[in-house]
Amino acid sequence: MNTSAMAQNGFRARRTARGSVTEGAARAGLSARGVIYLLVGALAAQIAFGDTGKQADRGGALAELSQKPFGAVLLWALGIGLVGMALWRLSEVLFGSVGKDGGSPRKRLLAAVRLGFYSFVAYSVLSFAATRHQSGGSSDQQSRDATAKVMELPGGQWLVGAAGIAVIAAGGWIGVRAAMRKYHDKMRMGQMSRRTRQLVDVTGVAGGVARGLVFAAAGVFAVRAAVDYEPDKAKGLDDTLRTFAGTPLGPWLLVIVAVGLVLFGVFSFAMARWRRV
Repeated sequence: MNTSAMAQNGFRARRTARGSVTEGAARAGLSARGVIYLLVGALAAQIAFGDTGKQADRGGALAELSQKPFGAVLLWALGIGLVGMALWRLSEVLFGSVGKDGGSPRKRLLAAVRLGFYSFVAYSVLSFAATRHQSGGSSDQQSRDATAKVMELPGGQWLVGAAGIAVIAAGGWIGVRAAMRKYHDKMRMGQMSRRTRQLVDVTGVAGGVARGLVFAAAGVFAVRAAVDYEPDKAKGLDDTLRTFAGTPLGPWLLVIVAVGLVLFGVFSFAMARWRRV
């Protein structure tokens, strides 16, 4: 075998190894995301039925998980899984994602945004696992504190408003893409049975629309805080979900959203199984 062939085989071996590591990290991360959405959705449903002492956000989900048998082990596993999600997004920034335009600047920028988000989430979960305490308080307090700090900056009111509009747009984008079943492009649909495909579509559409609705609602509150120059009007995940119960539909809208979040958790498990990485 000549030197050129040996070098080519070595490159292929390294690429295969990198692909295996990336795939494992992605599937672990998607599974961890599924656990969080399942717990948040379940907590939101409990709030809708009157258990207002619960906190329907990541902190509440972690607290709930910590009370289960082997809770500490589960928390560390969840955090490590989210580190895998961040590493997967990092690989997309560096090498591009699947698809014909996976290496485009737009896709790399989107991967970078996701990398930042999941790095923060992984850090917060691992910190909770180490201390059993959520640093910075609830998602609601964190949102108000962050909004207040940004508003203190020159042009801060405009920055908060722009961020709110961006979150509203992201929520609409998430919901519309889910309704259009754009996730088909990223999943190995041909490997599923007909019944499995139907289940994936139910969870993917309903879960994605519910997730997009929650994002959009949070963005609306950020814009409202900017317009009124009142940081306390910004809402985290918990307060945003509770707001659904205050609509004319009453707690039933929150129940619908909660079920949608649970379905998105199930869909995340399906993504962990069949997504192309």
